[in-house]
Amino acid sequence: MLKQISRKVGAVCIPPTIFIVMKLLWFTYRKRYHYIDTPIEGQCIAVTWHAELLVSPQVYRKFRKHQKTSAIIAQHYDGELIARTFSFLNIIPLRGSSRRGAKSVLIAAIKALKEGNSIMITPDGPKGPRYSMSDGAVSLALRSNLPLMVVNYKPSSYWMLNSWDKFIIPKPFSSLEIYHQIIDINGMEKDEAKEYLKNKMLIYSVA
Repeated sequence: MLKQISRKVGAVCIPPTIFIVMKLLWFTYRKRYHYIDTPIEGQCIAVTWHAELLVSPQVYRKFRKHQKTSAIIAQHYDGELIARTFSFLNIIPLRGSSRRGAKSVLIAAIKALKEGNSIMITPDGPKGPRYSMSDGAVSLALRSNLPLMVVNYKPSSYWMLNSWDKFIIPKPFSSLEIYHQIIDINGMEKDEAKEYLKNKMLIYSVA
């Protein structure tokens, strides 16, 4: 009972705190953008690693300030905190993952795409392994004929948490080398596309 109450209070109080910290840190960073590909407008499948979620959604919103966007987020408690934090960036959660609720979240994602939304996915979430590649992003891109927008970054100085994803927190006033890629996988087989996307993402990721 006490745990349930604690979680309910946390679900209300923690997300705005996380968002405030995210924004404060964001304003301290010295950011340099590397456009590997020219930014495009309109719908896309936005992809980033789970470890980079502190910064990448803010980069996405810089590129696409007004694009309607939904994010596939796991159903567990940490996912609830992420979903509520993303709401401050006007990103709508679709709850489910490859482990739980996969079919229902896929249907919800397809519906969101038909309504003009972009979809945001962490292909190694919600439980890894780190830098693994689930089917979700590639399957949606192939089904919808939409490009994949990939955001990665490398900070000059950072903390790395002892979590499965080795979550990255760039230190205040550090430099961020931010990389933007647009990847087209049309015509590829799913396994080929997954390997291709993974290799492209790993080029600009923290080792």
